[in-house]
Amino acid sequence: MKTKVIVLGAGLIGKPLTIDLATDKNFEVTVADRDGNRLEEIEEEHITRKHADLGNIPGLKKLISNYDLVVNATPGFMGFNTLKSVVEAGKNCIDIAFYPENAMDLDELCKKNNVMVISDIGVAPGMSNLLSGYAAARLDEVDQVDIFVGGLPKVRKLPWEYKAVFSPTDVIEEYTRPARLIENGETVVKPPLTEIETLNFDRVGTLEAFNSDGLRSLLYTIKAKTMREKTLRYPGYANKIKLLAENGFFDTEKIDFNGNKVSPLEMTSKLLFEQWKQQEGDEDITVMRIMVEGKKAQKNMRYTFDLYDEYDPATKTHSMARTTAYTASVAARMMNSKVFYQPGLFVPEILGKYDEVVDFMLSGLAERHVIYKKQIAEL
Repeated sequence: MKTKVIVLGAGLIGKPLTIDLATDKNFEVTVADRDGNRLEEIEEEHITRKHADLGNIPGLKKLISNYDLVVNATPGFMGFNTLKSVVEAGKNCIDIAFYPENAMDLDELCKKNNVMVISDIGVAPGMSNLLSGYAAARLDEVDQVDIFVGGLPKVRKLPWEYKAVFSPTDVIEEYTRPARLIENGETVVKPPLTEIETLNFDRVGTLEAFNSDGLRSLLYTIKAKTMREKTLRYPGYANKIKLLAENGFFDTEKIDFNGNKVSPLEMTSKLLFEQWKQQEGDEDITVMRIMVEGKKAQKNMRYTFDLYDEYDPATKTHSMARTTAYTASVAARMMNSKVFYQPGLFVPEILGKYDEVVDFMLSGLAERHVIYKKQIAEL
């Protein structure tokens, strides 16, 4: 008997995720979206397409009623309520909606309804959490967790040397939201785009890294003296964005412009969206480095994971979409095969404690040519 899966959302992540799941003989796959054009772009005949308003909660619950597993790939602004509705309907879920709410608030509801949810299971958050959790669980004491991650254009073009694979609105929000980090075992808040440092990466060269608010659940689930996530860009980028931020270009209060009320943020966003827009044929790369240091049997140890991934010209799939979507599709296979299955809501770093889960995830991603290189070193 095949597992009936429905993917909610046929966008940048939902599309490759759906297509990948449909290659698995164990799944019968449906994808739903309110945008008919997106559905038409998925041409595989053995995938069922449903035109639906996923924001209509009663309609959503009816839509998913005959499915065994739901993948929540809706936009962040509606992601939490969508997930809550899925749990209320008694359906297991792979969740990559990346909303601002705390997913763990639904843990008791998951247990009450006897369902399992894996939340934030993309690339970052996602594999960054899983592998940080893996390393932390194998140390007696965690001193430092560093996550450096970025999606970049493969070909650098001035002035920005950047293209927005995801929503440019979300990108700008990342540049204005204070960054939460751990220092001396306590949560601290720092301005974004600060504490710029440079790192070298094979096949890329020198990149700069700056503070961003990407730790999410790691702030509460891993006890470390120091923990931070930094965004990677080509050198010089952060100071360009800081120049805009410090001179009011991201202000939200509307001002009068020739009799019209407009906020500087609206104007800046419109200008940047055009300049950051992915054009036909644009190729991107994803770069990530995770370093976890601590003590094991009184020895100082460091776990390092490196990812380098590129746009796939054969499938015309962006790297950031590949690394995010395939993490979720492999997690769906992992849940379906019962490698780990337990009612409740799980963030990836909790699952990282289990060798069988990490081995399954890394192996499944490697089959899709998303490869994480691991090093363990005594310092």
